Amino acid sequence: MGDEPFIHSSALVEPSAVVGAGTRVWAFAHILPGAVIGRDCNICDHVFIEGTVQVGDRVTIKPGVQLWIGVTLEDDVFVGPNATFTNDRFPRSKDYPAERPRTLVRRRASIGANATILAGTVIGSNAMVGAGAVVTRDVPPNAIVAGNPARIVSYVDSQARAPLRTTPVSSAAAGRLAVAGPRLLDLPVVTDIRGTLSFGQYDTHLPFLPRRYFVVYDVPGKEVRGEHAHRALHQVLVCLRGSLEVMLDDGTSRDEVLLDGPTLGLYVPPMVWTSQFRYSSDAMLLVLASDVYDADDYIRSYDDFLAAGRRV
Repeated sequence: MGDEPFIHSSALVEPSAVVGAGTRVWAFAHILPGAVIGRDCNICDHVFIEGTVQVGDRVTIKPGVQLWIGVTLEDDVFVGPNATFTNDRFPRSKDYPAERPRTLVRRRASIGANATILAGTVIGSNAMVGAGAVVTRDVPPNAIVAGNPARIVSYVDSQARAPLRTTPVSSAAAGRLAVAGPRLLDLPVVTDIRGTLSFGQYDTHLPFLPRRYFVVYDVPGKEVRGEHAHRALHQVLVCLRGSLEVMLDDGTSRDEVLLDGPTLGLYVPPMVWTSQFRYSSDAMLLVLASDVYDADDYIRSYDDFLAAGRRV
């Protein structure tokens, strides 16, 4: 792109607004004083941008979008036509809050047409908000959300993995996952007239000797658990009842695994980012851990996880 921005003759860019080199501002767009627009952006017709708004480089903002005070878009964000941002949770005419909530859309996130973003939320890096979604809470990195209220329906670039019941772990089941390290565990099941029993034991079915367990249950279906990685901890996840989905991310690839019964385990080694979502109302998740609880073993920021992985 050229060194100078292109400003359409029908656009209004107020004094002290900053528009970066190579950015195109199209007809009837209005950018107020104090707004900062990065390089190589595309600001389409009828876009309104208030002062103090920060827009990164290579951002596309489609027609009919308004960015209010408190909104920040990082690099490579896409905002679809007529997406709506807010900056006041309790709006009243002529009643202005002392401070506006900060709404942040992280790098490479995309927001679909006609989506509504509640003031003060964070859209995580590389996330995707579906058309018409109403975002009322933070969206994790790489998540795909849809609906009203918006809920996670999948993850970007992941592959949904249906559990195998008959294939040995040592062959195709182990090779189904794109993420390096995790694997599916076929757990034995014994059925007779007295009922059904499933089990696992160290060194035959479990890849480590557990030192702790915990059980997760009564999770509302809209909630997401996990959203972290461990530096040294190994885990095995088994859904004892109901069903849930697990997202796995090694910083390069992603997978989604459906856990829906006690005869399938999921082994998760250290340095794999995980989240659990789409809990059924009766879901009960058993987690076996290789060590006792250690808060310092957790990596709770996805950016920190990526940085730590590059250092390994």
